[in-house]
Amino acid sequence: MPSTGPARPQGKRKSTSKAEPAALPGAPLKRGTTAVDLRIYRAVVNAVMSHRLPPGTHLGEADFCELYQVSRTTVRKALQRLAHDHIIELRPNRGAVIASPTPEEARDIFAARRALEREIVPLVIRNASPASLRQIRAALEAEDEARRTGDRAGWIRLGGEFHLLLAQLAGNHVLLRFMSELVSRCSLIIALYETPGSAMCENDEHQDLATLIETGKVNEATHLIEHHLLEIEGRLRLGEQDKKVNLAEALSGF
Repeated sequence: MPSTGPARPQGKRKSTSKAEPAALPGAPLKRGTTAVDLRIYRAVVNAVMSHRLPPGTHLGEADFCELYQVSRTTVRKALQRLAHDHIIELRPNRGAVIASPTPEEARDIFAARRALEREIVPLVIRNASPASLRQIRAALEAEDEARRTGDRAGWIRLGGEFHLLLAQLAGNHVLLRFMSELVSRCSLIIALYETPGSAMCENDEHQDLATLIETGKVNEATHLIEHHLLEIEGRLRLGEQDKKVNLAEALSGF
């Protein structure tokens, strides 16, 4: 149980009636979800997407109880939702750990994501409006700012959110739900297999994609998104990394 580190998240023992936004755009809220267990869910997802909680990290219920000042019942609700979304695994006699996809699973997940995003991009172009195009450009500005300031964790997270924004703008809630899961699982895969120091999601490709969307070039945009995802997968390397993390540090700021 961590005893030192950065300021801990301030939680509440009693749930409130107003839930926070979901961790991922468009992620559906489960019946009975409260602000507190949703906050825990959101913190873990954001830490995973920012590579602050690598695969295999043990998540102790007692640690969450201390960090958020909540009961084990509240923590278990959040962990159950994380397990449902394949972000963690609940293992007998070991408890909750961040999921550790195998290389074979990684290939399958990236293949599924390529198939999904090939369908999403034409829908984004078909439904394009001045408002949606402004959202895309605003997302790219935030991503570029993170890169300019050297905020690698923020840049990686914003890169994933850019892809989720496209799924949201496609206007198909089923595709969006699948993308929410796949982006989280791809972030796990990148955390496990990325080559140290590599830029996993080049902002220039996002800029090029935005231009193709704005000009309505469906075939070129669809080809680029597939190439983009293949490039990300191609920069991964096999071989697990044994990283030890402090849960309080990983979740600070969330």
